[in-house]
Parts: sequence; C-alpha cells; structure tokens
Amino acid sequence: MDTARLADAIDPNLVLLTVEEAARRLQIGRTVCYRLISSGELESITVGHLRRVPADALPAFVTRRRKRQHPASATTV
Repeated sequence: MDTARLADAIDPNLVLLTVEEAARRLQIGRTVCYRLISSGELESITVGHLRRVPADALPAFVTRRRKRQHPASATTV
C-alpha cells in the first residue's frame, strides 16, 4: 500500500495513534515526533510496551506552539 492510500486508510476516529500516525498527521518525520515526545512537548502514553499519542494531544500541541510563536495574536480578540 503506498503512503497516500495508507494515509486515507487511517481511521480519523482513533483515540490513540502510533508515533508514525501522529507524525503523519502533523506532517513531520517520525524522528522529530519522537524528539517532541522525549522533550515533553507532545503528550504520549505507554500501553504495555507500546508508545501511543492521544489523538487530542495533536491539536493541543499545535495550539501551544501557535501561542508560543505568536503571543500578541493569542491575547488579541
């Protein structure tokens, strides 16, 4: 299965994502995603021996990044 079809096959209703799925949704590399997890910038949990990223952690991460990069616009209504 090629990457484009694989991306279409991912269920948007998943609660937990693999690191690869989270990276794909953020349009970043897997290594960068692991780095964000290690630094605590991106929330993740372990299930057994597996690392998973809660789906709702992605919009929260983007919101925090946007506020940090544009603090003036975050306070303006």
